[in-house]
Amino acid sequence: MGIMGKSRKRIGQEYVALFLQDKSKIKQNFKMFNSLSHAIFFWEKGITSDMTRFVQIVGIGLMLGGGGVASAAQRPNILFIAVDDLKPVLGCYGDKVAKTPNMDKLAARGMLFEKAYVNQAVCAPSRNSLMLGIRPQTMGLYDLKTYFRDIPVYSNAVSMGQTFMKNGYEVESLGKIYHASLNDKPSWSVPNWESKGETYAIEENRAAMKGEKGTTTEAGDVADNYYQDGKIAEEAMARLRAKKEKPDQPFMMMVGFHKPHLPFVAPKKYWDQFKPEQFSLPEFRTAPEGSPAYALGESGEIMQYKKLPVEELPFPDDFARHLIHGYYAATSYTDAQIGKVVAALDELGMAENTFIVLWGDHGWHLGDHGKWCKHTNYEQATRIPILISGPGIKPGQRTTALIETVDLYPTLLELTGQSMPETGIAGMGLDGKSLVPILKDPNQKVNEYVFHAYPRAEKSDDTKRKLIGRAVRNDRYRLVEWKEPNDSAEKAAIELYDYQTDPLEKKNLAEQNPELVAQLRAVLAKLPEAKPQMGDEGAPESGYEKKAKKKKKDKAGSGE
Repeated sequence: MGIMGKSRKRIGQEYVALFLQDKSKIKQNFKMFNSLSHAIFFWEKGITSDMTRFVQIVGIGLMLGGGGVASAAQRPNILFIAVDDLKPVLGCYGDKVAKTPNMDKLAARGMLFEKAYVNQAVCAPSRNSLMLGIRPQTMGLYDLKTYFRDIPVYSNAVSMGQTFMKNGYEVESLGKIYHASLNDKPSWSVPNWESKGETYAIEENRAAMKGEKGTTTEAGDVADNYYQDGKIAEEAMARLRAKKEKPDQPFMMMVGFHKPHLPFVAPKKYWDQFKPEQFSLPEFRTAPEGSPAYALGESGEIMQYKKLPVEELPFPDDFARHLIHGYYAATSYTDAQIGKVVAALDELGMAENTFIVLWGDHGWHLGDHGKWCKHTNYEQATRIPILISGPGIKPGQRTTALIETVDLYPTLLELTGQSMPETGIAGMGLDGKSLVPILKDPNQKVNEYVFHAYPRAEKSDDTKRKLIGRAVRNDRYRLVEWKEPNDSAEKAAIELYDYQTDPLEKKNLAEQNPELVAQLRAVLAKLPEAKPQMGDEGAPESGYEKKAKKKKKDKAGSGE
C-alpha cells in the first residue's frame, strides 16, 4: 500500500515502531526522534492534514530510516512579539476606532484568544510569569525591583529561554522582554539587544526631562526609526535576514516593543489618523460600589509626568480624551513596526516553519473607574490580547476559552515537540497548561478558571497590613480575596463581579451572593497560599516599597 493510502494514525504508528525497535538509536539520535515526535504530533493530532507538511517536518532521510539525523531546520522556529501595556483595543478585537491593520492580519492567520488574562497587572511580575511559567503569588514576586535569581531558592530557576537553548535553539531577545532592570542573561544565547536614543523628538520636551519623567504625550514630525520601537523593528528584520543564512539552526526570537507604554510618543502621522472627537470617555469613572478603599489604588505612575493640567485626579475631559488619543496613536505606531517584522519573515520564506505569538504584558485603565495605568485586579488591567499562528494552525479562528500568561510556556514547548522541563525550583512545577487542544479546536477548554493577583496596603493611623489580592476569574465572574498571607479566611475582604450583568464593575456583589462567594473561594483554597513579597522591597502602590533610590536618567522611558 502506498503512503498516501495509509491513515495518518497508521503512518505515525509505523514510524514510531520502526524507531522503538532500537532504543539505543533513539539515545544516539535524540534530535532525530524529537523531530519525528513533533511531526507525528501534528499529523496524528489533526492539527495539520497536509502530507507535504508532514514530509517536510520529518525529513526524507528520517522517513527512510537511514540513521541520519534530521536537519535541525525541520524544527519550527518561534517569533514571539511582546507589547508593553497593550490592552485589546485592536480592530481584530472589535474596537471600531483602532487602526491596527497589521495585528488584525496577524489575527487572521491563526487564532485569537478573546479571554486571555495576565497573572499580575504590572511589568516585571507579568514578564517573570511568561518566562518562568509560574504565577507571582506562587513565587512571592510582585515588585519591579527584585531579580528572581537574587533569591537563593530561585537562583537555579530554569527559564523558557534556557529550556529552548538546552534543546538546540538559538534564543535571543530584542527590546523589552524581562523588565528593563531585571534582564536575565542566562535566558539568552546572545546578550539582550536594546535600542538607544532619546525618549522625545521635540527639543522642548527633551529639555524638560532633567533626569525625570517628561510630558505624557508627543507627536514628533519624525520617521518611525527616530523612536525606540522603530529601531527595534529594524534590528529584528536584520536578525531575521541573518537567520535565513543559517537554515540548520532553529531559533526563538523574542521582540519586545515599548509602546503604548507611557509616555505616549509616536510619529505625528499616527496621531493624524484620528480626530480627538472620535474618542469617547469611559461611561463609569468611579470605584465600584462596596469595594475596599485600597482595591483601586492610586494612579501614581502617570502622576509622575510633567505638564499635567491638575495635581490630583480627575483629569479634565479634554485632557483625558487627549491621553486616550495618545494611547491609540502609540498602539498604531507599534502595529506598524510589527507589520514590518512579520513582512520580513514572510518575504524571507521563513513563515511556514515559524510560530508567531503576540502577547500584551497587561491591560491599562484609560480613565475607567477614574483610574489611569494598570496596577489593579480589574478587567481593564488584567485582560490582554494573545494571538498565535503558525504551521498547522487554521487561519481565522477565535476562541472564548479562558487562558492566562503562564499557559504560553508549556504551549510553546508542546508546539516544538519538547517535553515539560524541571523548573529548577524545589517543589514547584509550571503553573500553566498547554493551549494546543484549543489550537486544534477553538471549542475546547483547558482552564475552568484563571488566576491573578495584586498586592496592596491597608493603612490606618497605627497599622499597615500588607495584603495580597488573589483573584479567580471564570467565564462569568471574578472574585478577589484580600488578606495577608497565612491570615485566616475570616479576616479577608471579598470582591465579586458579574460580567454578564455588570461588565463595567459598578458594584461589588459579594454580600448579596454568599453561596457563589463560597464556591469561588473554595477554588482559590485549592491553590497554595500566596507568598508574601520575597526580598526587601515590594510592589508599586502596595505599601511594601521602601524609599526609592535616586535613579539615573531613563532615556528609554521604560518606567513601570
